Amino acid sequence: MRAQPVWKNSEADSAEIERLYLRLAAVNERIAELDENHLEDETLTSLKASALTLTRQIDDIRCSIADEQLTGLLAR
Repeated sequence: MRAQPVWKNSEADSAEIERLYLRLAAVNERIAELDENHLEDETLTSLKASALTLTRQIDDIRCSIADEQLTGLLAR
């Protein structure tokens, strides 16, 4: 018998994670372009900070989902 998950990722969480991944991909692409041109300026620094912020937002959502999952498992 296969174990059944006790949680479901909400579509809103999945959509938000996807949106953040798309933004992160665009920022990373721009960082790569600037790196290729060997530019080290405020724009590059700002983009790197934005990339870190986006990854933290993704991690926050994932941790929230994991917390809900663990709570569901412990409630059994």
